[in-house]
Order: sequence, then C-alpha cells, then structure tokens
Amino acid sequence: MVIGSGPGGYIAAIRAAQLGRTVACVEQWKNPAGKPKLGGTCLNVGCIPSKALLASSEEYENTLHHLRDHGIGVENVTLDLSKMVGRKEAIVEKITGGVEFLFRKNKITWLKGHGKLTGKSGRGIGVEVSGDDETKAYWATDVIIATGSKARHLDDVPVDNVIVSDNEGALSFDSIPKKLAVIGAGVIGLELGSVWRRLGSDVTLLEALPTFLGATDETVAKEAARQFTKQGLKIHLGVTLGNVTTSATGVSIAFSDKDGADQTLDADRLIVSVGRIPNTDNLGLDSVGLFVDERGCIPVGEHCCTNDPHIYAVGDVVRGPMLAHKAEDEGVMVAEIIDGQKPHIDYNCIPSVIYTEPEIAWVGKTEQHLKAEGRAIKVGQFPMLANGRALGIGQTEGFVKIIADAKTDELLGVHIISVNASDLIAEAVVALEFKAAAEDIGMISHPHPSLSEVVREAALAVNKRALNI
Repeated sequence: MVIGSGPGGYIAAIRAAQLGRTVACVEQWKNPAGKPKLGGTCLNVGCIPSKALLASSEEYENTLHHLRDHGIGVENVTLDLSKMVGRKEAIVEKITGGVEFLFRKNKITWLKGHGKLTGKSGRGIGVEVSGDDETKAYWATDVIIATGSKARHLDDVPVDNVIVSDNEGALSFDSIPKKLAVIGAGVIGLELGSVWRRLGSDVTLLEALPTFLGATDETVAKEAARQFTKQGLKIHLGVTLGNVTTSATGVSIAFSDKDGADQTLDADRLIVSVGRIPNTDNLGLDSVGLFVDERGCIPVGEHCCTNDPHIYAVGDVVRGPMLAHKAEDEGVMVAEIIDGQKPHIDYNCIPSVIYTEPEIAWVGKTEQHLKAEGRAIKVGQFPMLANGRALGIGQTEGFVKIIADAKTDELLGVHIISVNASDLIAEAVVALEFKAAAEDIGMISHPHPSLSEVVREAALAVNKRALNI
C-alpha cells in the first residue's frame, strides 16, 4: 500500500508492481472541477504547471523583446491569459491521465480517498481509506508513506488565493497584476515572480534571509542576483515583515529593510512563498508507533525505513531536499528493498534546479562548503558568452563552474547558471556518480556547436587547459 501518488508515491507503486507485488495506491486529490486525479502536488499544482507557465511567459517575452535580434518583426502582439492558463491545465490533464494509464498497465489499484494508518495486527498494517461515500479498511504487508508537502503559510497573512495566494493560487491568476509582491525569494518565489514579470507585472520580492539563494554556490548566486535585477525583479534581503493589510482590491505590506528603515509596499496581489511543510496531518502515525520531528518530518534511516520494518516514508515527508526526482529515487529504492534487493542513493549526487531565466542547476558541494570543510580544491569556470551555440541562440548569460579535489582531481561540485542548465547538469550527475575526475570530462568529445562544450571547457579550466578562452 502506497499512501500518496505524487512522484515518490506513483513511482514506488509502479516499481513495486514491476517486481510482482500486489499494489494499491491511496490518493485523495481532486481538481477544481471535483474530478479525482493522480500525481499529487507536483503534477497538479507544482512542478508541471509552473514549468508550463514559465515556458509560455518566456515565449511572450521573447516575442516582445528578442525576435527583432533575429531579424523577425512582430507587430500588435497580444496576450490571452485565459488561453495560456488553459494550455497549462491541458498539460496537467495529459500528464495526470498518463499516470492513470500507467496504473492500469501495471495493475495498480487506485483507492480514491484519504489514507490513514489504523494499527498493526497479524493481518499486517491497517489502512483506512475515507472516500466521498464510504470508509473502507484494508490490510497491507508493507506500507510506503508518500504524502508530499504543502505550502507554508504565515499566521498573520491569510491566504484566499484571490488577493493573497500561495504557489497554487499564483498559477491561476485571472488577470495580470500591475504590481505584484512576493514574500520569499527562494526557488518558488523566483520562478513565479519571473512568470508574472515577463507578462507585465512590476514584481518585488521580500526575503527575510540576509543572503540571496544561500544554498547555491556564492559565485552563481551573485550572477543570478545580477541577472534578475537586470531583468527588472526588485529583491529586498534581510527584511522583517510587519503588518500585512488586505482589501478587496489589493494589499499593503509594512516591512523593515536590512538597514532597519520602515517601508510600505502596496501591490495588487501578494504571493506567499516561504517554503513547504510535510503533509502528515491525520495520518494516524501514532497508531503504529510513529511520530514526526520538529520539522514535521517522519524520521527514517538511510534507506527510508521508519522504526517499523514494514513502514517506509519517502519524498517531502522525510529529511533532505524537497525535490520530485529525489522522491522518485527513494520510491524506487524502497520498492526494491521490499523485494529483497540492496539499492542505495548517494544524496550528494542529486541535482537541484531553479527554472528561472537563466536556469540555475547544481550537483555536489559548493565552493564555500568545501572551504568550510578545509578541503583543498581547484576551480574551473567558463562563460557562455564564449560559446558559439549560445551566441547563435542569443542566450549568452551565465557560466559553468566545476570544482575538483586539488590532489586527486575528483569532481566535487558542478554549478551552472545558463540556458538549459537543467539539461546540462545531467552530465555532471553521471560524472559524480562514477567518481570521475575533471580530466575525464575534459577528455570526452562533446558535439560542436553545443552548449555542452561549456561543461567540457570548464572541466579543462580546472587544470588551466581551457581551449577557447
């Protein structure tokens, strides 16, 4: 029994079914029309719809500002927001329908409703599923909890998804706000802020932390701040929030800036983007001897097993970054462990991506992290501006940075800010998994002209051998 059908849950269910298990998956999600849907937050109101809107907004901005660079003149450009949002919803419908097909193909039973653990007996682990019309009890030999996460809200800032929205409401605005405020300049805040800026909003982001994108390499964060500011995003760091007052037509946010000066930001709409919290409400954890830690996560061991050997938890409800692909890897790992195999995950080799423009992607450790460890390192960096393919497509912002051990040349971290960084990082993930050296990437032929050549040049630069700069 898998509770939750987001990336961690549905992938775990499919892998378990492939391995010959009889599998049921519990999911309570319904779309705005009240139709039950698989896929969880990621597919319905997270990763997939946000990337669809990011793509649409990029097309709009390119048409307005960049096609003329290619000798293409476009007059009387119009924006149909309802059609854009409709395209996003159609993509969600297609991909969630694809998961339904995969469930049928793999003979996985979809139990529609809320899943709750009820205890243990000689029959196994009890799971109660509450649907619209009835509640049924089931027993499973093994249970995987994959209930994901939800947007964190602020106590004094009620979200109505009209004037004040979380990430879900921010994907379905019915009009383009003239002025948009965003509380939080993290991954989701930057992505959603970028969408609406491209479509015409004056966007201001208020971030409580004193540093920008603290999880990224400092060199990348500095370049990202420069690029986003150049694009028009207004980013305030070290902010202390005061009163947030809403009306039928807008919102007023009082805050103190990093220097302690009191300020007021008036906007048409506000997006609250201050992180996510695990979905562990009403799961009946205590009935099977489980609990959550101070962060709301279910404690698990290295292989995602709880203190009960037949109950596992994966994805956003456990430690580690809240990433869909991390959840998928854990889902596969747990299904294979239940089958008696011995898989493992190297969490240092799980990449992170921010889908702004330019994109930001990284894997391994940052330069500041390695220096704090006292590790002797060497660094190579190569700009997109020196790459023929980047020049050809008019996307020359950013660079690739590679960090290796000073003595052994082993790759320790790869950090990219550029167009298509989410794709370029995959080569680095493979290299780190196989404990490659920077020299290994530098010796491998890369297609010309391609953006991937910048990865090779950065690897060569680690040993002061870059060829095109």
